[in-house]
Amino acid sequence: MRKVILFFILISTVIGAWADEITFTANAPEVVVSGNQFRLSYTINSQKVRDFRIPNIKDFQVLMGPTRSSGYSTEMHNGNVTSVSYTTFTYILMGEKEGTYTIPGATIMVSGNNYTSNSVTIKVLPKDQSNDEMNEAASGNVSNKDLFITATINKTNVYEQEAVLLTYKVYTRVNLTQLHGDTPDLKGFHTQEVELPQQKNFTPEHYNGRNYNTTIWQQFVLFPQQSGKLEIPSLSFEGTVSQRIASADPFDAFFNGGNYVDIKKNLVTPKLTINVKELPAGKPTNFSGGVGEFTLSSSISTQELKTNDAVTIKLVISGTGNMKLINTPEVGFPQDFEIYDPKVDNKFNLTRNGLAGNKVIEYLAIPRHAGTYTIPPIEFSYFDLKSQSYKTLKTDAYTLNVAKGEGNSDQVVANFTSKEDLKVLGQDIRYIKTGDTRLTQKDDYLFGSTSYWLWYIIPLVLFIAFMVIYRKQAMENANVAKVRTKKANKVAAKRMKNAGKLLAEKKSEAFYDEVLKALWGYISDKLSMPVSQLSKDNIEEELQKHQVADELIKAFIDTLNDCEFARYAPGNQDEKMDKIYSSAIDVISKMENSIKR
Repeated sequence: MRKVILFFILISTVIGAWADEITFTANAPEVVVSGNQFRLSYTINSQKVRDFRIPNIKDFQVLMGPTRSSGYSTEMHNGNVTSVSYTTFTYILMGEKEGTYTIPGATIMVSGNNYTSNSVTIKVLPKDQSNDEMNEAASGNVSNKDLFITATINKTNVYEQEAVLLTYKVYTRVNLTQLHGDTPDLKGFHTQEVELPQQKNFTPEHYNGRNYNTTIWQQFVLFPQQSGKLEIPSLSFEGTVSQRIASADPFDAFFNGGNYVDIKKNLVTPKLTINVKELPAGKPTNFSGGVGEFTLSSSISTQELKTNDAVTIKLVISGTGNMKLINTPEVGFPQDFEIYDPKVDNKFNLTRNGLAGNKVIEYLAIPRHAGTYTIPPIEFSYFDLKSQSYKTLKTDAYTLNVAKGEGNSDQVVANFTSKEDLKVLGQDIRYIKTGDTRLTQKDDYLFGSTSYWLWYIIPLVLFIAFMVIYRKQAMENANVAKVRTKKANKVAAKRMKNAGKLLAEKKSEAFYDEVLKALWGYISDKLSMPVSQLSKDNIEEELQKHQVADELIKAFIDTLNDCEFARYAPGNQDEKMDKIYSSAIDVISKMENSIKR
């Protein structure tokens, strides 16, 4: 029994050692001022430590340390209470000369294992050359040297559509409590604002011989839309400074340090000018409007398919530049293909050089006739900033072998092989009129002639034909079920087009609702089933009566189930939405050719 108890104690100790991951972290400010003290600390989440060692701190003066402290921290999460012990070693240092220095990681031993902390990099700023350290004047005034905002751009000479980074930065030596400003009116630019934290963190910076607390207030990436000299106007800000005023009462000045008042300060940034050069002459005919550095790749879903099956070409434009303003390249699908609007998925982030990432474009088409087709290479032309020249990228050509599938397709007129032949015949070849030509004598009158009577007979015949056709259509429209059946595919196609737009906008909830409406609505109209009787069992039974293949029935029911499940399932929504969209189009297309009424 003693051996068993000892074994369980040993196992619990080992598991506890595995469960508690040891972390050893060094912390220090990133920027300090020469001659000022700062704190360097090393913290490890254990109290069973020994042999703490730190490298020689040769670039800083060690004023005190290391001092050791220990403690516990307790957290409660979802009713579970966890306690963590920690040990901290602290040094008080002072920078002696300006520069950027790195302190290597320290080492420590815990339970027989050695651990090394991260290194820290510290920038030491020179001493302030001014005599007044914070210049909190008793007069209650804040000078333009104590608080100001700069507006800077990283480029002054650019091409059209080339990215320019505009930065508004705050410099302060006083206690700035509030700051409000206008949004810049940037005419002639397409503007993208850089997302910055709402909670501003100030860091020291040496500027024009003085040390300031600085923070980036706003940043914008600008894409010039026209050539010439474009101006960035000055921007107005209003700041609130809390400033100490010396008290006349010596007791109040001694115990309370004086009074504090809020001072309003108006700040104005300088105007900036950007020289925008026009793009060079010789633009390719298929110029996309892209300016930057890009690559192009493509893929195809299949090259062996049947009529009425869908084929998808995926085009990926990668790189950095004005990605959002690039025109979608065109794909030269054959004329016999039914083409849908391309789906565009933007996967890029804003950087100082523009938008970086991928622009994914998917082209969906459905062949309606069997045969061998060639999809020519897709071309993408852009202006390359590095070489300052136009470049054209091309994908590979694709050959599609389309076999005859199920269902009826448009019949080709006898003696012609394709629709292209009919089109050429109608535009290029005219029949030669043969036989005798009838001549009309001069001053021959219309009254009493054949043409005269035809002017009465033809309108009468057309009127009678119109009445017969109109009456037939009225009788067909009276049959509501038949009208619904005829319009089922058209209504479903309209809903799927709306679903495609929602897919591009990544509105998953509305997308799934629209796809379900398209599927349920199509089968309700096609089978003339009232909404109250719609169920998967009733649909399956009714489709079997119409001699629809069991595989197609199963595919339709599976698509309904997948759509209902996907809207609540976790995972990558974009991938699931793409799959549901393609499945719904495919099953509706096949169902349209299978149900015969």
